[in-house]
Amino acid sequence: MFNRLRKKKVSEEETPVNKSSSARMNMFFFAAFVIFSILIFRLAFVQFVEGPELTYMETSRNTKDIPLAPVRGPIYDATGKIALAYSEPVQSLYVLLYEDYRNDDRKQEAQELADELAAVFKQFNPGDKEQPDAEEIIKRLDLDYQKTFGYVPRLVKSDLTTKEIAYFMEKKAEYPGVMVLEENVRKYDPDGVAVQVVGYTREFKRVPTTLKQYKTILESNSTQRDPGLVYNQEEKVGFDGLELQYQEELRGRSGYQSIDIDARNLPDGTMNLTPPEKGYSLITTINKEIQMVAQQAITDELRKLPNAITGYAVAMEIDTGNVVAMASMPDYDPNEKWDYDKIKYVFRNGTAESFPPNDSGKKAESVVLLGSVIKPLSVLIGLKEGLFSTGQTYFDQGYATLGKDGRKVRNSHSAFNGSITARRAIEKSSNAFMIDMVGKGLYNKYGAVKGVGVWHEYMKDFGLGVSTGVDLPKEYLGTLEYTDEDESGLTRLAFASFGQQAKYTTLQLAQYTTMLANKGKRMEPHLVKEIRDAEGNVVKKIKPKVLNEVDFADAYWNEVHKGMVTKVSSFDGFPYDYARKTGTSEQGTGPNKKENGVFIAFAPRDNPKLAIAVVVPEGGFGSVSASPIARKIFDAYDEVYGLDGTPKGKKDQGKDKE
Repeated sequence: MFNRLRKKKVSEEETPVNKSSSARMNMFFFAAFVIFSILIFRLAFVQFVEGPELTYMETSRNTKDIPLAPVRGPIYDATGKIALAYSEPVQSLYVLLYEDYRNDDRKQEAQELADELAAVFKQFNPGDKEQPDAEEIIKRLDLDYQKTFGYVPRLVKSDLTTKEIAYFMEKKAEYPGVMVLEENVRKYDPDGVAVQVVGYTREFKRVPTTLKQYKTILESNSTQRDPGLVYNQEEKVGFDGLELQYQEELRGRSGYQSIDIDARNLPDGTMNLTPPEKGYSLITTINKEIQMVAQQAITDELRKLPNAITGYAVAMEIDTGNVVAMASMPDYDPNEKWDYDKIKYVFRNGTAESFPPNDSGKKAESVVLLGSVIKPLSVLIGLKEGLFSTGQTYFDQGYATLGKDGRKVRNSHSAFNGSITARRAIEKSSNAFMIDMVGKGLYNKYGAVKGVGVWHEYMKDFGLGVSTGVDLPKEYLGTLEYTDEDESGLTRLAFASFGQQAKYTTLQLAQYTTMLANKGKRMEPHLVKEIRDAEGNVVKKIKPKVLNEVDFADAYWNEVHKGMVTKVSSFDGFPYDYARKTGTSEQGTGPNKKENGVFIAFAPRDNPKLAIAVVVPEGGFGSVSASPIARKIFDAYDEVYGLDGTPKGKKDQGKDKE
C-alpha cells in the first residue's frame, strides 16, 4: 500500500518537469523558424535585388590579355655577322578608348582628339603628305568597333620621330589613353642578298587558310590559353623563303597587355605590360660575298643575251650539302612597300620553284628541259644495265633513226663523230649515242612500260623528279614528260636519254651534280647551318645528311668523269682541273622554238669541293650563256674558302667555314 502511494506521489511530482521541457522545445522550434525565414528572405533579396549589381561587378573584373607582336629573330649570312634580315625597333602611337564614343556627344570629343593629333604630326613633319590627317586618324580609332573590341589599343601612327616621342611623353597627362609603345619593323640587307631565299613577311590576317605552316595556328588561335603563343592579326609572319620555313624558330613569344574591362568591353583600370620575347636567329649557309658575285654575274650575262631575261644559279658544297649561293635573277627590293603587280614575276625563287611564263609571254619558264647535262647519267645507266662497256665503240654518223618511218634525230649541228666510246659520247654530246645505246637499249631489254619505269627509278635515285630535302617551302618536284603515255615508250626513252623529256629545277641539278662529284651520295641541301637563341647560344646545329646512295662500279664513275671535259672558253686560265657538262635544251618548234642554256660543273676534279648548276632560259648555248656565270662563282668561292682549302682572298675570309 505504501509503495503504491509513493509511486503515485512521485508521478504527480514529475508532471511539472515535463511541462517545462515542452515549453523549451517550442521556443527552439520557433527560433529555428525565424532564423530560416530570415535566411530565405536574405537569399531572395540577394537573388532578385542585389543579383544584377553583383553580376555587373563580376563582369567588371574581367581581365583581357591583348597580344603584342614578338621580336622576330635575325637571319645572318654564313659568317654570322652580316644580317640578311633583322627587326628594327620603332616607337608607335596607340590610343586606348576608355569611353564609348559612338554617341554624338562622345564623337565630338574623339574628333577633337583626332584634330589635335593631326596638328602635332603636321607640326613635326611639315610638308610630309604621308602623315595621317584627322579623317584618317578617326578611321584608325575604329570608334564603331568594326575591326576589334573596345579594349584593344588603336594604332594611330608607326615609326614616330624623336621629336614626336619626346612630345607625347612630356604631354602624357594631357592625353589620357594615348600611349607610346615600342614595336619592330622587319628590315632586309639593302644590297638585296638572296632575297627570294630569305623570303618576306606579311600580316597574319593575310595568311591563307591553305598554308600548311599556319593551318594549326589558324584553327587554335582563338582558343589558345598561352598569351605568348597568341597571334595578333596585325603581326608580321613569314610568308615565303626562310621566313616561312623557320617561322616557329624566328617568331619568339608574344608580349601582352593585361587590363580589366567592364561590361561594355571598355578598359577599367591601368594596363600591365608583359614584354615580348625575341625569337631565335638563323645562321645560313649563304655567303654574302659569293652570293653577290652570283647575282651580278647573272645580271651581266642577261644584258648580253638578246632573248634571255632570267637566270638561276645554285652553288652547293659537295661534302656538307651547304648551299653557299642561290641566285634567282632578277629579284626585288623587300624593303619597299609590297606591290604584287610590280614584283609578281620575280618574287618567287626560280631555282627551287616552278616559275611559269608571264601573261605577256615575255618571261620564260624557270624549270626547263635539261638538254645534254643528263648525258653523264645516261651513260652511267647504260653501263650499270650492261647495255655497253667502257671500252665499247659506237659509230656516230650524226643522227639516230626512230620508228618505222625512220625519222632522224640529229646531233647538234648534225655533228659527225665517227667511232666513239661512252666517254667521247659525253664529251662530244652525242644525241645519237644516247638514243641508240641507252634509250633503245632500255626499250629492247625491258619493253616500253618497264623500260620507262627503270629510267624513272634512276632519275629518282639521283634526285631528279623528287624533293631535294632543302629547307625551303614550295619546292617544285619537276615535270616528267616521259610519263606521258600518249607517246610511244620508245620515243619517250629515246628523247629522255639526251635530256628532252623532263624539266627540273636548278637546285635539283645542283644536287645531281654533287652526286656525280662524290660518286653516288645524294646530299641534302641546307640553307641554315645553325639556330641560336637570343643570347647567341647554339640550340641546333644542322649536320650533313646523306639522303640515299647508289652503287656503281668505280670504273663507271671514272669513265663519266673523264668524259666531262667539253671545251668551255669562259674557263680559260682556270687554275684547277674541273669536270663540266654543257647543255642546250630545245622547247617548241619553228618560230616558237626556244633554246635554254644549261651548265653543270664541279671542282677540283680529283678532290671536289663545290658543285654548280646554272640555268638561263632562252639563253641559247649553255657554253655561252651559263658557263661564264659558273666561272665567276667558282672564282668567288676560291677567294673566300679556297677550292683547294686555302682562301685566296684576305686571311680572315675563311673563318666562317666549318
